[in-house]
Amino acid sequence: MSECTHDCSSCSQDCGKREKESMLEKPHNLSQIKKVIGVVSGKGGVGKSMISSLLAVNMNRKGYRTAILDADITGPSIPKAFGIHGRAMASEEGIFPASTPTGLSVMSVNLMLENDSDPVVWRGPVIAGVVKQFWTDVIWGDVDYMFVDMPPGTGDVPLTVFQSIPVDGIVVVTSPQELVSMIVGKAVKMAEIMNIPIIGIVENMSYAECPDCGKKINIFGVSKLEEVAKQYNIDILGRMPINPKLAAACDKGAIELYAGNWLDEAADIIEKL
Repeated sequence: MSECTHDCSSCSQDCGKREKESMLEKPHNLSQIKKVIGVVSGKGGVGKSMISSLLAVNMNRKGYRTAILDADITGPSIPKAFGIHGRAMASEEGIFPASTPTGLSVMSVNLMLENDSDPVVWRGPVIAGVVKQFWTDVIWGDVDYMFVDMPPGTGDVPLTVFQSIPVDGIVVVTSPQELVSMIVGKAVKMAEIMNIPIIGIVENMSYAECPDCGKKINIFGVSKLEEVAKQYNIDILGRMPINPKLAAACDKGAIELYAGNWLDEAADIIEKL
């Protein structure tokens, strides 16, 4: 067997690597995307879209060209958090992402609906196809870091993303409840099966801080984050508090104005990928 040149287009060998690479889709020919980070969770309601938004804002503040691909087709919330309204524009060449006030690029199914409150009542293969089109048909331009806000679970769309898009690593989002250990395990094991590196884990809703004395209150009980991280041999990237100001910023479409250093370490680690 001849030495692998990593150029499958000129190779006739039927190897495992060829099968994996042949499933990856190329982005639009006017797009240059350097790093793709998936933000995942094993279940819904843990604040995955919030973490996706904050990580993107952090990298944008560092001076990088940043984008968010909202792959949560049936529960898109990224445009709302950034105050983006209206519909995406397109030409014969492709679809143009929306731009936030500070210059982040965003694509979401809500930018393609008549009304952002219209439900997406599609079957799994159709939803997965739309996510793939967000990668292949959108003219992203030059992007240093793209964050993919994944839907919860391990179904069609996460599988499509992992197989079709060259994901450089994932951030797992969790919450303090006891149930979370099992849920995190599902997300971690799927990433391992798909050979996707795990950057680390972020615990959202980790605590509430008393506005008077600053004491941290464990609303959902004592955190099991260290145990979960040790169990699955993954790094802890940060703990996010229950913060009414963050919720208000999302509701007002002003997440780019948030103040806080909770994810600074996570951004530093992503920067070094």
